[in-house]
Amino acid sequence: MQRVTLVVAATMLAALPAFAQTAGAPGPTAPVPPHHALPAAAPAATQPSQAKSASVAETRSAAALALSREPTYDQGSAQRIRDVAKSYSDLAARGGWPTIPADAKFALGIQGANDDLLRKRLIITGDLAADKAAGAYDEVLADAVKHFQTRHGLAATGTVTPRTLAALNVPVQKRIKQLEASLERLDQMDFQFGQRYVVVNVPATFAEAVEDDKVVRRYRVIVGKTEKPSPTLTSEITDVILNPTWTVPLSITKTEIAAHMRKDPTYLSRMHMDVLDAHDNPIDPRSVDWSGDHAQNITVRQQSGAWNALGAVKIDMPNSYSVYMHDTNQHSLFNDDYRFDSHGCSRVDNVRDLAAWLLKDQPQWTRAAIDAAIAAGQRQDVRMLKKVPVAWVYLTAWMTKDRTIQFRNDVYDQDQQLLEATAEEAAFFNKAAEHPLTTQ
Repeated sequence: MQRVTLVVAATMLAALPAFAQTAGAPGPTAPVPPHHALPAAAPAATQPSQAKSASVAETRSAAALALSREPTYDQGSAQRIRDVAKSYSDLAARGGWPTIPADAKFALGIQGANDDLLRKRLIITGDLAADKAAGAYDEVLADAVKHFQTRHGLAATGTVTPRTLAALNVPVQKRIKQLEASLERLDQMDFQFGQRYVVVNVPATFAEAVEDDKVVRRYRVIVGKTEKPSPTLTSEITDVILNPTWTVPLSITKTEIAAHMRKDPTYLSRMHMDVLDAHDNPIDPRSVDWSGDHAQNITVRQQSGAWNALGAVKIDMPNSYSVYMHDTNQHSLFNDDYRFDSHGCSRVDNVRDLAAWLLKDQPQWTRAAIDAAIAAGQRQDVRMLKKVPVAWVYLTAWMTKDRTIQFRNDVYDQDQQLLEATAEEAAFFNKAAEHPLTTQ
């Protein structure tokens, strides 16, 4: 398995020109390096924090798409991450970036004690042009902060919030570890890219529909809680199910459903849930012993309707984890910045739009036809005539083709675990190589 070698790579300085600047002094006049340039189609008005003023699924999706048309994951992702890791290694050898005091204060139009330090920090990572090394907190600096925030999945306010300050002060060594872990994961994946495919990047809580190497749809998603993380996987989308029923996983039945029933025997009826025996025949919930967590040969299934936890659409993608993508009956949750709240599946904002895109090769299934079928209220399973590849990835660091370097929090705390496990594996095989088995 190929690993990142952390060496000083002088050849990479051309890719990261801002890193060639001496930390203490401004360099010659230069624009922000192209690898950090925001696309022209991403005006401040479309940033996620400002989309909330008219927060409906369509506006949220439009705002997300406006951020960039470059896929998070494509066939060149691994090599770009490898290149960035080498460049960040060179930056680490040069001392990395300065730490901004935890009590630093920044106010627009007012000269602060740490304004120049903030400028230096942003110049080093290419968020601010090298000729803007001094001065009060002005609009130029605020725009650089917005640029940094966008690259780190933060609300682009231009204000140095506590979360922004924390991201600014993450040391370069940790960023290198994130790049290494992300590369390790991609090296382990065997994804068959198609002309059309779907990617869910779990740490970023976004899904992308990619066509002809460009993102044509982007949606906020809600993924697994930290105690019930969403998996990484590759599969194919095979079916779009309208007005789905929800077969409750046994683990949820044994814990959450049972607990509700112990407190309120009317819970199942209020939630439009049926209890079925081993032959899918309905049985009386009162005949079930809900007092313990022992396994019972029953199934709990929620009927189609506005109350259904899967909402109006389920996107099926066979996999060993039994997870899928779906709608929700709690659309307000997509307004939250922290969207780690599922049992492992991926809830998709504006999912009807995604369904229409998936079914675009079946002209009878337009968005209007999908809406009409949902309004009719009957379950309908639509088989995909052309399956669409899908990948759920766990990338806390990546670089898109426009050379924008992105970082996200390692919410599941998996990066270090992966690197330690990989290091242990490498050490084991190195040790074995020193003492090879011989045969007589």
